[in-house]
This record gives sequence, C-alpha cells and structure tokens, in this order.
Amino acid sequence: MPPEGAASLVSGDVRRHNLTLVLEHLTRTGASARSEISDATGLTRGSVTALAQVLVEAGILSEAEPTGGSKGRPLTRLAISASRIALLAVQVAADEVTVLLVTLSGVELYRASRPHGRPMGRPERVLDVVAAVVGGALEAAVDASRRVADVTVVVLAPVGGTPARVLGDVTLGWGEVDVIGGLLRRLPALPADVVRLESDIPLAATAELGALAYVGDALYIKGDSNIAGGLVVGGKVVRGWHGLGGSMAHLPVVTGGAPCECGQRGCLVTVAGIDALLDAAGDDGRPMRGSPSAALEAFVDRVLDGEPRAVAAWQDAVAWIGQVLQIVSAVADPRVVVVGGHWARLAESIGSAFQSNRPLIAAAGMPLSTDVVAGVLGSDAGLRGAVEAARDRLLADPAALIKFNA
Repeated sequence: MPPEGAASLVSGDVRRHNLTLVLEHLTRTGASARSEISDATGLTRGSVTALAQVLVEAGILSEAEPTGGSKGRPLTRLAISASRIALLAVQVAADEVTVLLVTLSGVELYRASRPHGRPMGRPERVLDVVAAVVGGALEAAVDASRRVADVTVVVLAPVGGTPARVLGDVTLGWGEVDVIGGLLRRLPALPADVVRLESDIPLAATAELGALAYVGDALYIKGDSNIAGGLVVGGKVVRGWHGLGGSMAHLPVVTGGAPCECGQRGCLVTVAGIDALLDAAGDDGRPMRGSPSAALEAFVDRVLDGEPRAVAAWQDAVAWIGQVLQIVSAVADPRVVVVGGHWARLAESIGSAFQSNRPLIAAAGMPLSTDVVAGVLGSDAGLRGAVEAARDRLLADPAALIKFNA
C-alpha cells in the first residue's frame, strides 16, 4: 500500500503536476538539494519539502549524505532511487532478440541477446525466442527484488491498429502479426496492462536526439537491414496517420526504376537498401545474407578500408540518400539530420551528399544551415528510447509510480 498521506497528495491535478516537476528535474539534472529543486522549478521551498517527504517515504527518492553548500552550509541532495521498480524493453531485430532491464534512473540490471535464426515468414518461432528472453529478464527482476512496471516490445517495422500489431516486416517476411498476444500466450503471468508494442524509429530518434543534446526539429535516418526514418517537430516525433511519419525508404526517387516490394517503382530502398548495396559490391556479403547486420557491417568496413567495388557501390547509393534528405528537408526544415544504424559510420559521406545541393535563404543569400551528425547509440537506440519513454510515462503518473514501488 502507498505510505500514509501519499494518496491525498497525488489526488489533485496541481499536486500531481508538482510531483512530476520534481521528478523530471531530478531525472534531467541528477541529485539536487531541495533549494536547488525550488529554484529550478519555481515551486516554493515549503512545497518542495512536502513533496520530497512523500516521495522519500514511498521509496521513490533517497537522500545522500549532507555535503558542503555554496555558503558552507551542508546540503542534503535527493536522487531518484525507486528501489522496487524496473523497466524492461525487448527488441526484435533481423538477426536476434535483445532484452534490457534497467532501474527507473537507467542503471542496467540485466541484458541478454539470443539469435532467432531468421525463420522467414514464421513469426511463431521468433516469438518463442522473445518469450524466452523476456522470461529470463523477469526472473532477473525477481532476483533483484524489483517489480517490472513497463514492458515495451520494440520491432523494426511499422506498428498500428488497436490493439497494436506489426503491420508488416519485410526483413522477417511477416505480414500482420499480433506480437503482444503471442507473448502473453507464452507468458500468461505477465500483466497485459504493462505491455506495449512500439516501432523502433520514434524511440530511436528521440533517444539519439537526447544523447546528442539536440532538441526541436530533426530528421532521423537509419540504415540497417532496412532503411527507416523519423521526423521530429518541436521536440515531438511525428507519427502520421499510418504511423509512418518521416519514413524515407519508400520515397520513389528513380523514375521508372526497379519494382519495389511495396508496389511502387524506384524507391530509395531499391537503390540504397542492403540488397542493392551488397549486389553492387560483389559477392563478399553473400555468405552473411542470413545475418543482415553482419553483412552490412562488413560492407561498411570495406567502404572505410577503400575497397574499390564497395566504395563504388556506396558512392552510387549515397547520391540517392543525399537527394532524399534534400527533398524531405525542403519540407521539414530540420535543424539537424541524425544518421543511425550502420550508416552512422558513413555519416560524413551522407552529409557531403546532402550538402552538395542545398538552397539559399533568399533574403540573405546564405545556404540553409542543417547539420548532419552520426548517432551514438548504435543498435541500442530503440531499446534506450523504449526505457526512457517508459520512465517518462511513470514520472507523469506519480500515483502509479508509488503503487509500483510499494
């Protein structure tokens, strides 16, 4: 049960909002004294003291040993502990399933990966692996005396519908798949109300922008087993009517080009996707076609090593990538383009292709300024975005936070 006084403190909208202000401040800045929280949030020191007391009694916050303040007075700083709570994210990639279990403050408690063998068109076999790795993480949570407050299944595919389903995954040969239903059938003890399904792109874009300290307007493009993209406007991911906001893989850039699996011709993926790159670069990647991640990593190595055929293949592809970014940037006007996945190692050449044909600001006669930067989270971007989103949901609902930590 929540500690005495917690329910009444959380019951009002203003109090709930103020609790969230305190928690969000501590998430952004780390351990802070009550006076520092007051100064940063605009709450009175008396209010901060009362809010902190409830959160400390509920085990959500912990107090550090007093240290010297600016005027020599000892300061007791507060930090998020939530010692009973854990957040879980599991990602279904082209080659393997990876699970991540973290504390509310993001400290890693458990991580495991398992290959799924890439059984094309057989989602049940992949879901068996998902259930196995999630089950291991749930056991790790019990061993750590933690309660899992949120489970996010991350897929590298579009998600939609109610309840949410995978709409189609070209990399795994899936059509519409009820991933959550399949997981709950295999793990019936898993509470359905804490499980959600998300596409990796909105999560990865948000996590990468946070890690790079960019906010506001951005494009995110990722090259892995498939090409994917996301659009951030005003700090919020644009999902769009079908959940495909910012998607760039199927922009038809080559008039009368090769047929694409989506039904169009000349999509970006037909000239810059993994199959196009490996075919143009020769046979070196073919033994690893069963592992798209390994094949693309080997291709990038060859490009960076200057191997002629791989370089030529990339030069052809990157021209199309640059053109797509130019088109989308003309509409979205981003402050930054973040390049993720295996393409992050080739971000410099993508930036050069993008900057090769940029318009001028008419009044000033100056080029539009848009940075192109490499992502820093690699294959972890979606997982990190998932646990960060879960954390934010809990911080916005202090009553649920206290309940789970009881």
